[in-house]
Amino acid sequence: MSPEETPQLTLYSYWRSSAAYRVRIALNLKGLSFNTVPVNLVKQGGEQLGEAYRSINPQGLVPALLHEGRVLTQSMAICEYLDECFDQYPLLPAEPSARARVRSLALQIACEVHPVNNLRVQKYLSKQCGEGFDTVVWMAHWMNEGFAAIERQLLEREDKSSGFYAQRAGLFECFLIPQVYNAERYHLDLSKFPEICAIVSRCRHLPAFVEAAPDNQADAV
Repeated sequence: MSPEETPQLTLYSYWRSSAAYRVRIALNLKGLSFNTVPVNLVKQGGEQLGEAYRSINPQGLVPALLHEGRVLTQSMAICEYLDECFDQYPLLPAEPSARARVRSLALQIACEVHPVNNLRVQKYLSKQCGEGFDTVVWMAHWMNEGFAAIERQLLEREDKSSGFYAQRAGLFECFLIPQVYNAERYHLDLSKFPEICAIVSRCRHLPAFVEAAPDNQADAV
């Protein structure tokens, strides 16, 4: 891609946001250059809740992606948009049923696991349930449930030769690695999920994942 063809992509991100982490991986896998605008989710109650950011994303969530004057939100929608707009390195398999299976696994993380343990849910639970409520136990329960279901599906897949879900890292891995990062932050025992661990180990050596890692972001603290 020549300089004239370089897409103008701006990602509104927070270094520890697993949803933004997914999009950073996708952008890197596809070899797309992008600018990052940090949005601090904890400073002064959260920059994402201010009017300046809500004018970009009314939900007050990251990520948001600006491309050619359009703002896109929700990590799954952004990843699929990138895949549809930029041909290089497809994130999804070509065969329809294989595409559906990859989407299903990614959505299990995005819809079933992540929403019940993200920052705003933790804050709300602590406020409503009082000091005796252990949010870490809450998160561990739902991550264990989600990972157990995914592990079973990985064990049942036909081709395990590549070390990824499909033949190479793609949409599923964009979602899996950030969720595992969250699990590790809270010391979840992942040893009972060997298929997940094998995929994570393989991905973490790839430049696209290394560059997207939270600790390698400019706003990391």
